[in-house]
Amino acid sequence: MNILLVDDDQELCALLKRYLERELFRVNAVHNAEEGLTEALSGKYEAVILDIMLPGGNGLDVLASIRQRSDIPVLMLTAKGDEMDRISGLEIGADDYLPKPCNPRELTARLRSITRRSRSNEVADAQLEVDDLLIDFDQHQVLKDGEPLDLTITEFNILGVLAREVNKVIEKNQLAEKSLQRSLTLFDRSLDMHLSNLRKKLGNNRQGNARIKTMRGIGYMYASEE
Repeated sequence: MNILLVDDDQELCALLKRYLERELFRVNAVHNAEEGLTEALSGKYEAVILDIMLPGGNGLDVLASIRQRSDIPVLMLTAKGDEMDRISGLEIGADDYLPKPCNPRELTARLRSITRRSRSNEVADAQLEVDDLLIDFDQHQVLKDGEPLDLTITEFNILGVLAREVNKVIEKNQLAEKSLQRSLTLFDRSLDMHLSNLRKKLGNNRQGNARIKTMRGIGYMYASEE
């Protein structure tokens, strides 16, 4: 599996590259925003590890440019304790994040998780229709009234899990395990942010109601118009 690592800390890159290669990843490291964007869009990689602070540009700007043209899984590296960077990254379309300094073992687990999600196809049916949405699991695409929606892999997977169980409540951690391929940790807001982004992109249904409802203290439900 080919991984792109974009970080200006060359010592950290060398450490992570050695560790990931022992875990059978093939890693190419670049150290500035311009190279990072060019390589991320080259089609050579299956995931990107992207730092926030980069020479020549901000990692969030790089992420935004990637998302304009690609749904490649992206894991952001953020400053320890900087919640705003994490929130901004998730809002723009990051699939996951880790604070620096990060544990290489946890980085590997998160990396495997987001790449596994991007390849997953857990349903027998290639397509699913819910209200005015057509969800194509083979193409990882959602059409709303025939028009494609620009969803990240993570947003697509969350919608897929909820749409398979229309009008049924899915417990929050169960949704995380099925869509993020991991359990939530204490104070982990990543699922909430992905859901917020997904709701914005989906908009209300034709009756003017929210498609995804929060059942406080329990979980979430896709509420069909029917």
